[in-house]
Amino acid sequence: MTDSQNGATRPTDTPQGPDLIVITGMSGAGRTEALHTFEDLGYFCIDNLPPSLIMNLVSLAGLQSGTMKRLAIVCDLRTKDLFPALIDELHHLDDMNVTYTLLFLDASDAELLRRFKTNRRRHPMCDRGMTISAGIGKERGMLSGVREIANRVVDTTQIRTQELRELLREMYAGGAKSLQGLRINVFSFGYKHGMPLDVDIMIDVRFLPNPYYEDELRHLTGLDERVATYALGSDDAQQFLTAWKALLDCIIPGYVKEGKQHLSIGIGCTGGQHRSVAIAELTAAHLVAEGYEADVTHRDIALAET
Repeated sequence: MTDSQNGATRPTDTPQGPDLIVITGMSGAGRTEALHTFEDLGYFCIDNLPPSLIMNLVSLAGLQSGTMKRLAIVCDLRTKDLFPALIDELHHLDDMNVTYTLLFLDASDAELLRRFKTNRRRHPMCDRGMTISAGIGKERGMLSGVREIANRVVDTTQIRTQELRELLREMYAGGAKSLQGLRINVFSFGYKHGMPLDVDIMIDVRFLPNPYYEDELRHLTGLDERVATYALGSDDAQQFLTAWKALLDCIIPGYVKEGKQHLSIGIGCTGGQHRSVAIAELTAAHLVAEGYEADVTHRDIALAET
């Protein structure tokens, strides 16, 4: 990968990423996968946009006023005679103080040829009677000027699809876990009301002391501090919590690395009223404190005995 700095007057990336990502580059170098990655990161994405519409899109999106989420667009030679307007449109972005990155995806001619032969797609630059190799050469020549001014040039010759996604997440989400695409849903449930169908990680906390058998706690839920203190106050419970948090800290970065976008964590007790509710609340709070985007719900709390 090369990080090009040829555009000296061009705005640089902010710590949270630029307002606008303009993706271009060689056909077969990974533009579609890049766009999918930015979509997962919360960008509003458009493929194959004529460059002359960039400023209209920026105005419509309200980027200058900060009223809309960020944009990622693909502009490439599929737009034919409309593509040369790209450089002028980038100058307009500079004039309007819109922070952006021009991301150029590249790969060797041999690798691009291999990819097109493998997926059997028609190269967009291949006119009638032209070989794929000739189409690649034609495209490379037409893109040479844009490549020279790109903020970032990523060579995907030796990069697999998942590795490209991981690389882009690191570039544009960095250490901000909440921007890395993974959304975590933590929910409590009661086994007596049925097993959850949609769950990635499930843990049974019925081994913890059950507040149900305490008259003053039975009518309460795990949202009450007295219930949480009763269920989690023992040394064994605290040892479990320490191990549980350590397990989450170990496995969730792996899910992020693999590109998982949604993770569902189910925590069950007998009725879904006391112990599982308290643990689910603590679990979600821990994940949020670690920088992840996590929500908590309680599937069966409405069925609690009151």
